[in-house]
Amino acid sequence: MKNHLKNSILILVLLVWQFSAYSQDVIHQVSCFDSTLKKEADSLKASFYKQGYVVVREATMMMESEYEMPVIVPLTQGSWYQFVFIGDLSSKVYEVRMYDYNEKQVVYVKHYGQDKMGNIISYSYIPQFTEYHMIKPVQVNKVKKKNVCGYIMMLKKIK
Repeated sequence: MKNHLKNSILILVLLVWQFSAYSQDVIHQVSCFDSTLKKEADSLKASFYKQGYVVVREATMMMESEYEMPVIVPLTQGSWYQFVFIGDLSSKVYEVRMYDYNEKQVVYVKHYGQDKMGNIISYSYIPQFTEYHMIKPVQVNKVKKKNVCGYIMMLKKIK
């Protein structure tokens, strides 16, 4: 009985150690606040609302320059969506890729930060199937900031 208890405790300790070792590789999404991004987002939301869209999801996220931040969203077949990504003004390149459930790239948009609205990527999308899609925004900062704030919105046409 003592050996069985010792073996059970040993197995439990090994399992906890194994899970803690793997948990260090997980990307955790952390929110951030940037008043400029918030003003741009509020302006865009008002504009899209006039066009018959409502905000379904929105979030700020702390991003590491040059690294994608995956965002998974459920989409309904035939619905008309508008996606918006707003990057930090001090970045020089902004990209958004979107993949369907089968990991097929369905959208790719790239902007350079020279334009007045270059930090904003907006595109519409009507999914062919009801399934999850993955959006992968990335931005490259020109002043070598490691962490930059990003803002992402998903809107759906209702009118």
